[in-house]
Amino acid sequence: MLDVKRSIAALAALLAAGVLLLALAPAPVQAAGKNLDDFAKCLAAKPVTMYGTFWCPHCYEQKQLFGTSFRYVKYVECGIKGTHQITNQCKAMGLSRTPTWVFPDGTRLEGTQPLEKLAQQSGCKLP
Repeated sequence: MLDVKRSIAALAALLAAGVLLLALAPAPVQAAGKNLDDFAKCLAAKPVTMYGTFWCPHCYEQKQLFGTSFRYVKYVECGIKGTHQITNQCKAMGLSRTPTWVFPDGTRLEGTQPLEKLAQQSGCKLP
């Protein structure tokens, strides 16, 4: 019985440490403080579109990577305000994860993408 209690205590301590590390982890920040306006405008001109939801933490992370330049990214909100449901448009596209980046050739990248990956896939240059 003592071994079970020790195992549970050890597991609880590990979980608490993991939660603490996540809480203290810095939020993603805009790429080294660089102005990404031209990069974001290039993505929009291609057009490369990000589909996301307002409640999605990965969408939030992706937006944070762009900082204020995200305003130039072509973005489609898939969340229906006041719910955790997605719009019919996004359902019809068969989106299974957000964020999802959709490129003109139909290629999709799901999940938070490094800016370098978006640059490589789109042909847009990072500063």
